[in-house]
Amino acid sequence: MPARRTQKKTPMKTVAEKRRSPAVWIGTVAGAGYFPYAPGTVGSAVGIGLVAAIGAIPVTQAWRAVLLGLGAGVIFAVGVWSAGRCEKFFGRTDPGQVVIDEVVGQAVTFLLASHASWKLLLAGFVLFRLFDITKPFPASRAERLPAGWGIMVDDVVAGIYAMVVLAWLGHIVR
Repeated sequence: MPARRTQKKTPMKTVAEKRRSPAVWIGTVAGAGYFPYAPGTVGSAVGIGLVAAIGAIPVTQAWRAVLLGLGAGVIFAVGVWSAGRCEKFFGRTDPGQVVIDEVVGQAVTFLLASHASWKLLLAGFVLFRLFDITKPFPASRAERLPAGWGIMVDDVVAGIYAMVVLAWLGHIVR
């Protein structure tokens, strides 16, 4: 009698296993996006931590700005990929758990002030959150871009607004 061939069934991935996928892990910034209250604010706080860490590197101001710009560029590129995958995973456009966009937005906010005091960090944090929440034009339009692009670009625009206002405030205070 011939041996019966049995097919091995590959088990379906559980939700917990999918959450550990690189795209979801990056998009939620290692789970920070699962914070139950104001996950975008938590993601922005992670971005402030990144800016403060780069600000503490013992190099010239110009090199700090270069490092912050390169970091923002890498985070943006990886974020577009990750955010697009996260939209599919969470089954909706711009899911609240995706906070990689807040991290890049905060980095953009401080491109002109990469070695900021705690007061400047706080001001930039508040300004970015204000622009991120209100989404003045063209941030509101950028949100409509497909997949991960819309998630990331609207926060870059909010970061640019915050950077300009922060630079203007810095000029006035001096």
